[in-house]
Amino acid sequence: MDMKISKGDYLKVIHNQKSTLRLSIEKMYDKMEKQSEEMGDMADIKSSPKADGFFMPGEFEPHRGTIMIWPERPGSWPYEAKAARKAFKEIIKTIAESEEVFVAAGERSYASAVEALSDIDNVHVFRAETDDAWARDVAPTFVRNDNTGEVRAINWSFNAWGGEYNGLYASWEKDDAFASCFAEKEGYSIYNAAPFVLEGGSIHSDGEGTVLVTSECLLSPGRNPLLNKEEIENRLKEYLGAEKVIWLPNGIYNDETDGHVDNICAFIRPGEVVLAWTDDENDPQYALSKEDLDVLEAETDAKGRKIKVHKLPIPEKHVFIKEEDLKGYEFEEGEDEREVGERLAASYVNFYFSNGAVILPAFGGDNTESDDAAAKIMSKLCPGRKVVQIPARDILLGGGNIHCITQQIPRGRS
Repeated sequence: MDMKISKGDYLKVIHNQKSTLRLSIEKMYDKMEKQSEEMGDMADIKSSPKADGFFMPGEFEPHRGTIMIWPERPGSWPYEAKAARKAFKEIIKTIAESEEVFVAAGERSYASAVEALSDIDNVHVFRAETDDAWARDVAPTFVRNDNTGEVRAINWSFNAWGGEYNGLYASWEKDDAFASCFAEKEGYSIYNAAPFVLEGGSIHSDGEGTVLVTSECLLSPGRNPLLNKEEIENRLKEYLGAEKVIWLPNGIYNDETDGHVDNICAFIRPGEVVLAWTDDENDPQYALSKEDLDVLEAETDAKGRKIKVHKLPIPEKHVFIKEEDLKGYEFEEGEDEREVGERLAASYVNFYFSNGAVILPAFGGDNTESDDAAAKIMSKLCPGRKVVQIPARDILLGGGNIHCITQQIPRGRS
């Protein structure tokens, strides 16, 4: 499949846009194009997953393992990431009970990761430099062929959630290189989707041909400004082996990723989703979730089934940045900075399916009752798995949650 877009076509698209935005997107385009050329020799597959009979399985299907990255970035993880690392360890420990965990760590944090995780079996710590710890967005997306049992990797272009238009940090080259680095390390053949920009948190697959996304994210000018909605959808179908893409309008209120779908809606099995919800009509989230609900109730999936929607309420008490939190950050030039009183995008939908568990965020404090209610809902919806709640506010301080720091490697089939 030809992924090349001429510079001339690009200039036609932006001809009528404001000059400041045009210059920003031009720079972003040139940067992505250069990275794509550099990756060309590494991408050992020139066709597409769909053409080769590959598709993205559901997260609830069996895993070989999970990829994570040990946190260290001072602008994401306050106070030298001490509290965040404690939360990461609990998540790694829970996942490792039922599958392998591959933990990347940079040179500065490698010894810390080895020491912290040395008492957990099934964990493989390896050296890899990244800009941050969001494995969901920078690790490969994996696809599987059920006829051969083979699993392959996809390398998307990553630009820190918006590049020079509205990205969250100024340099993201190490993050962008991580997917191909991991795939080559573990021996997975790679489909190179660059310069198409996509983060793992912006897609959810049911494993049977249906993919969930949000318009808020995928149509953001910072992602793929040269492509319209139909072209983006076709690209997703081709790379994810999908037959249908369901476009939800919105993500979670104040989500700095431009509304990743994994914070608002997730498949728990084919034909069924959980949707972040609030009954408080005065909360900005109400209108956002209601629009998404209206779309889901009017849609069918790729198999023609009506989608069953289970409401999963957000924490009753909103989670905000506190003054003591802010003191612990060290922001770099060009990095998005936190503010006291900033509302964080807290959602229980940002859980992770391991082989043996539903790993669910807990926010504690005034949200103890909300935590308990979310656990009861997920226990009822996922009877084959235990629900494990992990105190996750210290992950949320980084800008995401449990799903955002994990990326599943599906198990192949013989």
